[in-house]
Amino acid sequence: MFFDLQLHFIIKLLLAAGLGGAVGLERELGRRPAGLRTNMFICVGSTLFTLLSFELARRFGDTSSTRIASNLIPGIGFLGAGAIIRERGSVVGLTTAATIFVVASIGMAVGAGMYMTAVFATGLVLFSLTIFRSIENRFGLKAVLVTFRMFTERIEPILMRAQEIFDQEKVAIQNFRAIRVGNEYVLEFEAIVNTKERQRLLNRLSGLGTRSEAVPID
Repeated sequence: MFFDLQLHFIIKLLLAAGLGGAVGLERELGRRPAGLRTNMFICVGSTLFTLLSFELARRFGDTSSTRIASNLIPGIGFLGAGAIIRERGSVVGLTTAATIFVVASIGMAVGAGMYMTAVFATGLVLFSLTIFRSIENRFGLKAVLVTFRMFTERIEPILMRAQEIFDQEKVAIQNFRAIRVGNEYVLEFEAIVNTKERQRLLNRLSGLGTRSEAVPID
């Protein structure tokens, strides 16, 4: 029973990681809250829960064990929901919630005696957390909430041109503010962008003849 990591388990978990990651990458590029790692964890966790349901019924010859598993999943869902918050137009905590979900399935695997499967799934999760975070940072895929500031003496024409630039880049502006400081105005607004989009927008805003800056919000 210790060496329960069978080839079809590995194939299913890897396939789940690949399919979930493919969907997650598309969501990441589309600046959606649930990105690459979140979708991958949900897919891997769901696959492992399904494998566990079949294995528990097969090994113990009783459906009561699968009823226990089905009752555990909604509780984990509520726990994961508690980790998700909305902050200043951005959703945070989704990867944490997905991690809670998949870790719960790993715990069930250990409880069912599927030790090697649980170890393999844990390694897959740890690999995803570290490697894909590096990929996101290296290629600037991760979209974050950024504050853009423009300093100008001509508020109306600059504001109209800035709005046109963001419309052309298909980036939504949030929480716009205009503050007068001495003889000039500070136009401040927020947007969810990745690293490449932030630099491209900053270059175009600076091209309007204004002093501009973009600061990520931690």
